[in-house]
Amino acid sequence: MQNISLNVLQLLPALEVGGVERGTLEIAKSLIINGHGSHVISAGGSMVKELEQDGSQHYELSIGKKSPFTFMQYRAIKKYILDHEINVLHVRSRMPAWVTYLAISSLSADKRPVLVSTVHGPYSVNFYSKIMMRSDRIIAISDYIKDYIMSNYPDIDKNKISLIHRGVDNHVYHPERATPDNWAPPWKSGVSSTTKIITLPGRITRWKGQADFVDIIHQLVNEGMDVHGVIAGGAEKRRQAFLSELKEKVNKLQLDKHVSFIGQRKDMQNIMQASDVVLSLAKIPEAFGRTALEALALGTHVVAYDHGGAHEVLSELFPAGLCEPNNLVDANAKIQFILNNNLSIKSNEKFTLQSMIERTLQLYKDAVYINSQGQ
Repeated sequence: MQNISLNVLQLLPALEVGGVERGTLEIAKSLIINGHGSHVISAGGSMVKELEQDGSQHYELSIGKKSPFTFMQYRAIKKYILDHEINVLHVRSRMPAWVTYLAISSLSADKRPVLVSTVHGPYSVNFYSKIMMRSDRIIAISDYIKDYIMSNYPDIDKNKISLIHRGVDNHVYHPERATPDNWAPPWKSGVSSTTKIITLPGRITRWKGQADFVDIIHQLVNEGMDVHGVIAGGAEKRRQAFLSELKEKVNKLQLDKHVSFIGQRKDMQNIMQASDVVLSLAKIPEAFGRTALEALALGTHVVAYDHGGAHEVLSELFPAGLCEPNNLVDANAKIQFILNNNLSIKSNEKFTLQSMIERTLQLYKDAVYINSQGQ
C-alpha cells in the first residue's frame, strides 16, 4: 500500500491569499516532492505562479460562484479527470464540491476517483452545505470542526471523518528566527523602544474584532500603560466604510498616537515577532487559530477569546492567554498580566506542517487503496 502512486486534483474557488489557499499549495508542493502528481482547478489568482513554480499543474475554471452557470463546468472537470487519470479529488469549498460531485456521478467505478473534502469552517447547516459530507473521506481541521460535523450531521458515517489539524512549518516559525537587519517596523514613527507593541492581525471586517481592539488599547492607555496598538490587515472595497468607522473611533478616543493601521502586509512574521502581544479577538469562533499559532510558534505571547480553534491552540501552547469571549475587561487583565510577567510558551510539537502533510498524504493513500479493493 505504501507504493501507491497518487494523482491528486484539488478544487477551490480561487488562489488568492488565505488559509485555505495556503493549505492547498502546501499539499500540492508535498505531492510533487514525494513523486506524485499534483493538479489544482480554480479561478486563478496571485498564488498560481507559486503553485506552478513548485511543479503543480493549474487549470483555470470559474467554479466558486453560486450560479446555475457554474454547474455547467462539470463537463470540463469530468474531462480533466479522465484526461489526467486523477485518482484523488480533494474539494475545499461547497460550490466546487457540488460541481465535482456532478462531474463524477456518471463515471464508472473503475474511473471514479476517491472524493475527499476538507471542512474549513462551520458552514451554515443546510442542504447546500451537506455536499461536503458526501465525500468518501472528510477532513476536519480542528476538534471544533469535528464536533460541528458530528453535531449537525448525525446521519453521516463518523468513520469517514479524520481530524487533521492545520500546522505551521517549525523551520520557518520558531523563536530563534532572525528578523532581517534591513527591516523597519511599519508603525507610526516616534514609538519608543520601551513601548509595548500589541498587534491584531487579520483582514478588516467586523467579526475579526478590530472595534474591540481599539477599546482595549483605549483602556490600557487610560490605565497608564505605555502601549501601541497595531492593526495589521487590509480592507476589501466593501469593508472601506468599516475601516473609516474604525479610524473615526481612534480619532474620537484621541488614540491617534497610540494606534497604527498598517494594511495588508507580506512581512507578518517580522511584525508578530516584533510585537509583545498578539491578539485574536474573533467575535465568532474560528475553525482554527492559525494566526495565534504562528505568533506563539515565533515566541510571541497571545491573548485570544476562548472559543473555536483558538481554544485548542492556546490550551496546548499557552493557556494563560485565553480570556472570556467578548470580555474586554478580562482581555485587558490578561494583557497586563502577560506584560508584567515572564511567562513561557510551550514548544509547538502538535500543530506542525509536517504532521499535516504526512497525515493528509496517508489519508489519500488509504482511501485509494480501499477504493481499489472495492472495484
